[in-house]
Amino acid sequence: MMGIENTGEIPFKYVYLHGLIRDEKGEKMSKTKGNVTDPLKVIEQIGADALRYAVVSGNAAGNDSKMSPVKLEAGRNFANKMWNATRFVIKSIPATKIDLKIHKELLTVEDRWILSRLSRTEATVNKMMADFQFGEALSTIYDFLWSEYCDWYIELAKIRLNPENKDALSPLPVLINVLETSLRLLHPFMPFVTEELWQNLKSHLPPKWQKTESIMIAKYPKADKNAIDTEAENIIESVIDITRALRNIRAENKVESTKWIAADVYSGKMTAAIIPYSSAIQSLAKVKPMEFKDGRLTGAQGEKFAVAVLKEADVIVPMASMIDVAAEKEKILKELAQIDADVIRLEARLKDEAFLSKAPAAVIAKEKERLTERKERASRLRQQIG
Repeated sequence: MMGIENTGEIPFKYVYLHGLIRDEKGEKMSKTKGNVTDPLKVIEQIGADALRYAVVSGNAAGNDSKMSPVKLEAGRNFANKMWNATRFVIKSIPATKIDLKIHKELLTVEDRWILSRLSRTEATVNKMMADFQFGEALSTIYDFLWSEYCDWYIELAKIRLNPENKDALSPLPVLINVLETSLRLLHPFMPFVTEELWQNLKSHLPPKWQKTESIMIAKYPKADKNAIDTEAENIIESVIDITRALRNIRAENKVESTKWIAADVYSGKMTAAIIPYSSAIQSLAKVKPMEFKDGRLTGAQGEKFAVAVLKEADVIVPMASMIDVAAEKEKILKELAQIDADVIRLEARLKDEAFLSKAPAAVIAKEKERLTERKERASRLRQQIG
């Protein structure tokens, strides 16, 4: 009212109302209860940006939010992830002059994929920011940077950056440009870390690469609709699904990290597009040999195989490739010998008239139950070793 009276203009167009920041149990913070989170102490421990992440993450306009150690830790871990990713990119920049221009005609499928995913992320974040959905915008940036850029694109880039792959097209132009754009995208949420990383990156690149002195006054990223590439997204998502499925199978069967396993991949119409990434899948999932089969998997495979049915492919891993058959057989034989001894002892006891006449009915019933269980176990073990 004072603004309109004194200037004749509306002082502001929008008012953003945020909810209370509560403790991890959802209770209102109070000095009396002793559940207050001191922001200055948190900043000393994990940094201001990690605190900002925790305040914004998972929060919707007007809703109360819970401040928990888990969210604070997630903010710290995200800052560390970005620091490590930037350090890797900077270490990969050669001392000689490099061409940072992205030549679309030379892009690999994974380059097209990450640029497409970046464009979609930019479009989503800009829309959410305009709608004041700051928590959702931050989650979108987080998912892109952690789950796509760091976990997959950087890992694929490492293979191309390996000195042994001299003929591979350098991923650095895309690697650097996507990182720099992502730092600008993240800057409103984590300003201190992104400024530091942006300045470090800038110092290793040509002076004309970024004309602004600070990320704070650099342009906020906008989506490039021409970068959207559905075909590249489908191919790399299939590669990721196959790699993740193989890693899950390894984890479920407790395969040692140093052990290589065998696998067959039925990828149907995607086979030709995925085969160029077979070496990457083998390296990332510790799989060798790996064969691609025509069509999709049909019929049950039995207990001798671990199977994963995916959107565009099916993965089969022989159990024999994940375990030491000889050692496993020896282990089973030892257990079988012990069980056979137990069976002989229990059968003899249940034929002993002295035991049957003196033992309570419950004890006799328990021994009969144990005998049945041991015989069934022995039968299953004999089936295992054939």
